[in-house]
Amino acid sequence: MRYTTFGNTGLRVSEAFLGTMGFGEDWGWGVSVEDCRKIFTAYAEAGGNVIDTANRYTDGSSERIVGELLGPDRERFVLATKYTLTMDGADPNASGNHRKNLRRSVEDSLRRLDTDYIDLLWVHIWDPNTPLEETMRALDDLVRAGKVLYIGLSDAPAWVAARAHTMAELRGWTPFAGLQLNYSLLERGIERELLPMAEALRLSVAAWAPLARGVLTGKFTREGAAAGSRTSREKLSERDLRVAAVLDTVADDLGVSSSQAAVAWTRARHRWIHPIIGARTIEQLTDTVAALEVELPAEALAKLDEAASFELGFPQDFIAMTREFTYGPSVERFEPRR
Repeated sequence: MRYTTFGNTGLRVSEAFLGTMGFGEDWGWGVSVEDCRKIFTAYAEAGGNVIDTANRYTDGSSERIVGELLGPDRERFVLATKYTLTMDGADPNASGNHRKNLRRSVEDSLRRLDTDYIDLLWVHIWDPNTPLEETMRALDDLVRAGKVLYIGLSDAPAWVAARAHTMAELRGWTPFAGLQLNYSLLERGIERELLPMAEALRLSVAAWAPLARGVLTGKFTREGAAAGSRTSREKLSERDLRVAAVLDTVADDLGVSSSQAAVAWTRARHRWIHPIIGARTIEQLTDTVAALEVELPAEALAKLDEAASFELGFPQDFIAMTREFTYGPSVERFEPRR
């Protein structure tokens, strides 16, 4: 794998991150410790260096397994985990983005991961009931204490991310370095506000579910390929199946798998988008890693974009529609420097 810096920092991260939501069998569909070790080893041998987990994944087993797998090689990897989600549903303070839950969650994660610091701590999801000032100051305290090196935000509106990030910059607190967001051919909503914001603020993006929970692997559009999926054909829309079928055609034309074409699409425009590989087998991991070498031709990219087209909505569509009215005919001869 190749590497790039993470957000507006000097931290070097690999093109793809290893997602460990399925590490451990506590939820009934995960991966055994033995198979976790095989997947982890194959990812590391391919050059991957970012391991992404969370306190809640498989009820804590994911973090324990990750800590065991890292072992003496801990320093060679960028270890990322998350907080916000409850580990005790009976305690109202065992969830959310407030200072108390942050402290408890990080201390518990450090014990499960068997480490004294976390490279990248994600705020797992926006908590509208906690002031952003409290969250950002508490995160900065952890960075100053050396327990966390970098911070990021997952699953939040663009205005929340932008306000929190700017607040941190103005007050001398640690700003976000990246976002973790749902992004695939079937889920392009972040192109409305979140991706433009990430580019403007120089934030990296970790894309979860780049294969749309297996829908973009050909499981439901290629004959005899639907075994072992976490979803079912009945839950898919006609659009889902239509886009997946077009993806299969593009992949066949290029001589690659549907999974490889889908992952290549997420990275086609921005190299600071890092797909999170959530493999359950060595074969899945190898197939997805190979996608990092796939370059989609312009015509293939256009075909996929058209198949998965969606409306940006107001105000983006309105701004585009009134472009000449706003700037005059000379706009057609104008090329911005950026």
